[in-house]
Amino acid sequence: MFEAHFQTFEEPEGGVALTARLARFREELARRKLTGFVIPRADQQQNEYVAASEERLAWLSGFTGSAGVAIVLTREAAVFVDGRYTLQAAKQVDRKAWHIEPLADPPPEHWLTKHLSAGDRLGFDPWLHTSAAAERLAAACTKAGAELIAVDNNPLDQVWTERPAPPLGPVSVHGVQFSGEIEAEKLRRIRLEISKLGAEALVLSDSHAVAWTFNIRGADVSHTPLPLSYALVPKDGRPTIFIDHRKLSNLTRDHLEQSADVRDPDALVPDLTELARSGAAIALDSATAADALSRLIAGAGGKPVSGNDPVSLLKAVKNSTEIEGTRTAHQRDAVALTRFLAWIDREAPSGALTEIDTVEALETFRRQTCALKDVSFPTIAGTGPNGAIVHYRVTRRSNRRISPGDLLLIDSGAQYEDGTTDVTRTIAIGNPTDEMRDRFTRVLRGHIAIARAIFPDGTTGAQIDSFARQFLWQAGLDFEHGTGHGVGSYLSVHEGPARISKLGTTPLKRGMILSNEPGYYKTDAYGIRIENLELVIGTDVPGADKPVNAFETLTLAPIDRRLIDVNMLSPTELKWLNDYHERVNRAVRPHLDDNATKLWLDEATAAMLPL
Repeated sequence: MFEAHFQTFEEPEGGVALTARLARFREELARRKLTGFVIPRADQQQNEYVAASEERLAWLSGFTGSAGVAIVLTREAAVFVDGRYTLQAAKQVDRKAWHIEPLADPPPEHWLTKHLSAGDRLGFDPWLHTSAAAERLAAACTKAGAELIAVDNNPLDQVWTERPAPPLGPVSVHGVQFSGEIEAEKLRRIRLEISKLGAEALVLSDSHAVAWTFNIRGADVSHTPLPLSYALVPKDGRPTIFIDHRKLSNLTRDHLEQSADVRDPDALVPDLTELARSGAAIALDSATAADALSRLIAGAGGKPVSGNDPVSLLKAVKNSTEIEGTRTAHQRDAVALTRFLAWIDREAPSGALTEIDTVEALETFRRQTCALKDVSFPTIAGTGPNGAIVHYRVTRRSNRRISPGDLLLIDSGAQYEDGTTDVTRTIAIGNPTDEMRDRFTRVLRGHIAIARAIFPDGTTGAQIDSFARQFLWQAGLDFEHGTGHGVGSYLSVHEGPARISKLGTTPLKRGMILSNEPGYYKTDAYGIRIENLELVIGTDVPGADKPVNAFETLTLAPIDRRLIDVNMLSPTELKWLNDYHERVNRAVRPHLDDNATKLWLDEATAAMLPL
C-alpha cells in the first residue's frame, strides 16, 4: 500500500568491516610523510547534505551523521560528534579502532594538543575547511610543536578507489511566482551590501546563495534542491556563475545568461586569481568559503575580506510571495499529516506496524498531494528507545515494531516548490505513563512559551531559547540541541543565519521562518519532541517604545491530547492549545475526503477542559 520513493532503509557500512580502510589510509599518509590528517564531514561549501562523492567521513569511519570530524594519527584515531549523535556514533564506529569524542566541549583541537608530538606533520585539505577552522588547527599544531600541512590533493581520495563521480543533477528555473523577486533586483541589493563591505567583489561560495540569487534550483544533493555551483559578483559589472554545463538545459542556460556569464567550475580558480592580481578586496563567507579560496586570493596579491555572507540574511527574510507560498505549502502538508496521524491511530494499537511502515506511509500521504518534490530530510521515526536518539534514522536492521505503551516520535518534512516544511509529533501508542505525560507537558509548555513570545525588534534567538527550557529546568531536565533553526523557501530545511539556541546571535527579523522544537529524551526509554514552524511577524503593543515582534505558527497538525496533563497548563497555555486546535480543524477539515478521518480530526482537536 505504502512505499518510500525518496528514502532508503539500508544499513550503512560500519564498524569492524571498515577498519581495513583505516589501515590503507595510514599507509598513504606515511607515503606522504604525514603523521596525521583531519577529515571533516564536509564538501567544498560546508553543505549539510553532501553528494555521495563527498562522504569521506562515512566511508572511512562508518559514522553517517550530518556533523562530525575525524582525526587520524599514526597510532590514534578519533571521531568527534555533537550531542545529537553520541548514541548513533557508538553504534556505527568500531570502538577498537576509534575513540568517540565531543565535537564542541572540548573541541577537536584540544584533543590534538594532547596527542600530537613535536615535529609531527598534520595534513588537511584546504578545500574542505573554512579559514577559521584552519586557523584553529594551526594554533593547536603550534602549541604541540607540530606543523599543519595544506595538501594539494586529498590522500583519502587516493585510497577511496570506488569513489562515486560528482553529481550532475539537472538545474531548473525557480519562477518569480515562487521567488517573488527577479534576479536583477536581488543583484542590486547584493551590490549595495558589497559596497558596505568595502569590497570590489563577493564570492558566493554557498550554493544556496547562488540558487537564491539567480532563481534556480537543482538536484545535486539529497533532500535539498541544490545546484552545486559558485558565483563571483563584482560591485560593478556582470557576475559570473561557475556551474557544470552538463546540468543546464537550453532554457536554464538562457535564464542564467540574462543576468550572468556562465562558466565551468574549473574557471573559478583562474578567474579569481586574475581579479586578485589587481589587488582587489574580495569578500568571502566565513561560514562556507574554503580556506583554499583565502589562500588563493592572498597568494595572488588580493585582499580576502572574510565575514558574514550578506546573501544569507537577505535570503532568510522571506518576501510576501514566499510567505504566502509557505502558508499554502503548510496547508497542503497539514492534510497529508492529518491523514497520516489518523491512520497511525487506527493501525498502531494492533502491534503490527514498524518504524519503516510509518516512514513509507507518511511519504505516500505527502506524494498523494501531487505536489511533493522530495522529503526535506530523511524522516526520523523512532519508537521506544529509538525515539531517544535525536537524529535517529531507521534501517532494516534497527527497524522496531511499535508496541502499546510506546511513544512514537516522528520528525519529517516536505519540499514543495512553494515552500519547505518541517514538523515533529510525538504519539502515544496505548496508555502513556504518568512520567511520559509529565515530560510531554513540560515540553509542550516550553513550545507554547516560544509560540506566544512577544519580543522587541533586535532580539536574538539566544535571548528566547530559555523560554523553551524553563519547565524542564524546573524538574532538573533539559535537551541537548537548539530550540529552533531557520528554514528556507524550497531550499534548505536548516537555513542560517538565525536560530533559536544558546548560540543564536543573529537578530530575528520579520519574514524569517524558524522551527520551534523543544524536546526531552530518556536514554533507552523514549523521546519527546513537538515542532512547528514559526514566521516572525510584527505585532502591536500599546505604549511600546520600539517595534515589537511575535510569531505566527505555520504548521497545522494536532498535538496528541492523550499525552497532556491538562492540570499542569496555565489558563493562558490551555487557551493557546484550544485555539490552535480549533485553527487546525478549520483549516484541514474541508480538505478531507472521508468521514472517518474527519471524525478522527474532530476528536483530536476537541477543546480540553481543566479537570
